[in-house]
Order: sequence, then C-alpha cells, then structure tokens
Amino acid sequence: MMAEAKKIKVTLVRGLSGTLPKQRRTVKALGLGKISSSVVHDATPANLGMVRVVAHLVKVEEM
Repeated sequence: MMAEAKKIKVTLVRGLSGTLPKQRRTVKALGLGKISSSVVHDATPANLGMVRVVAHLVKVEEM
C-alpha cells in the first residue's frame, strides 16, 4: 500500500492582466479562473513545476 500523496491547495490571489500567455495557460491548466478561486492538487513534480511558473500570482498551502 502506497503512502498518501501530499496535497497542495493553490489559490489565485492576483489578476492575469499584464501576464504572459504561457502564465495564463498555466493558471487555466491548474483549474483556476477568477481571483480567490482555489483548487487542491497532488504535490507531483508536474504540478509543483506549474505552480513555480505562476508563483507570483498564487498562494500555496500544504494540506
């Protein structure tokens, strides 16, 4: 039996105006839409990499 995967809660705290198209696509791929929307993801290397790209726009909490 595998150990429970760590979860992260990602919340969009800044707007997307003035951001690069790649950053906008990354926010959408994370499942975030409007400011203060939140999603919970597994803390996989792929998800952590996406969060790193938009780190200045989001707030991350460990679950």
